[in-house]
Amino acid sequence: MNCRVLALLLRPAPGRNGVLVLPIVAFGVVTALVLTVIGGAQSFWSWTDDYAPIYQALAAIALVLLVVPLMNLGGAAARLSARRRDERLSTLRLLGATPLGVAAATVVESALIAGAGAIAGMVGYLLVSPLIGLIPFRGEPLGLHAVLLSPLGILAVFGAVLILAAGSAALGLRRVVISPLGVRMRSTVSGVHWLRAVIAVSVIAAAFALVKVFPSIGGVVTVIVVLAALFGAALAVLNLVGPWTLKVAATRQLRRAERADRLLAARTVLDSPKAAWREVSGIAMASFMAVFAGTGVSLINVMSSADAASDDVALVQDMRTGLVITLIASFLMVAASVGVNQASAILDERELHRSLHHLGMPLETVERARRRAIMSPLLLTAAGSALCAAILVFPLLGFALLTAPLSILTICLVVGTGIGVVWFSTLATRPLLARSFRSA
Repeated sequence: MNCRVLALLLRPAPGRNGVLVLPIVAFGVVTALVLTVIGGAQSFWSWTDDYAPIYQALAAIALVLLVVPLMNLGGAAARLSARRRDERLSTLRLLGATPLGVAAATVVESALIAGAGAIAGMVGYLLVSPLIGLIPFRGEPLGLHAVLLSPLGILAVFGAVLILAAGSAALGLRRVVISPLGVRMRSTVSGVHWLRAVIAVSVIAAAFALVKVFPSIGGVVTVIVVLAALFGAALAVLNLVGPWTLKVAATRQLRRAERADRLLAARTVLDSPKAAWREVSGIAMASFMAVFAGTGVSLINVMSSADAASDDVALVQDMRTGLVITLIASFLMVAASVGVNQASAILDERELHRSLHHLGMPLETVERARRRAIMSPLLLTAAGSALCAAILVFPLLGFALLTAPLSILTICLVVGTGIGVVWFSTLATRPLLARSFRSA
């Protein structure tokens, strides 16, 4: 029975090529960026001089600020076209397929798709590694040997991508196995509880206290590990509380909706707050990164203006280089996350779009509703994420650096660029919406 289930699950279906390509692209981007970020960070841990702990601390913070969002993107890639997969699986369950057969087929499918993307990502990483090795630190290029991970490290990342995909697929099977008819009839509701906000506030408060106290009582290595863990926890909390925040905001917008596009936009968010959050989570990560970038620029400016030794000048230049690299990587992550998630959302909602088309709703109304459902939460998302980051940065660098004009300018530029990426992705996916809207 398992072979028949697998054959049915993997059999091509109309429009399925786009559903397959999206997660493959996403997994490829995730794998390439994770390998590049880890490979670049590892070069600093071989240094042992007096400045080494500073470089290592900055590398650890940058690693967490990039890898955690990248793993979130990997999770989103594993959930791409989840509705379509659930419907196919629920059909097989209603036709008599066993839960074990459905589970095995789903995990195999997810692993194959993730594996194809990860292999493409590894090839991309090997191609860009020589260019990464040319980046100068301490007055000389890092070198290919310093940024290239060992074969065991590359295989570990590859295995982590496969585990992420298989685990996400296995968790998504619970609804299908328990209630295949409910999934097929689209009667399940994606709920988010207010306890998410309570947990988020508690974690941020605890992180603020630890960031304020720990640097004065811990050793260098311990402080680096604790700070990196706290920043990672704060990023994870954003993904926890984000869907609930969007649900509350959309509920208020629904009550005040006076036009069809506003009503449809609010209902789209309320139908699946988690999916809505995934479409704007990239700007949340960009805003979080913007606060660190802004304070980092102000700190570099202060250090540059002071009388410093040659080693200190080199440190300032390297901090500037590292900041630019981190921002470039974060924008690549935002572009991949927003583009893939928006295209995925259109594919997952194609049946709804067809129904609206047959009911006579104009494409322009649907497009305005989609744009509003994406752009409306952006300001709330950007402000909330920046506030979380500011709470964590404040004990380390103080209010003066946090509110310095250069910090504010940098934060606004980074957030503005992120919003621009979201807006451009919305325009770029309009042709896909038009095809989905008019397809028979």
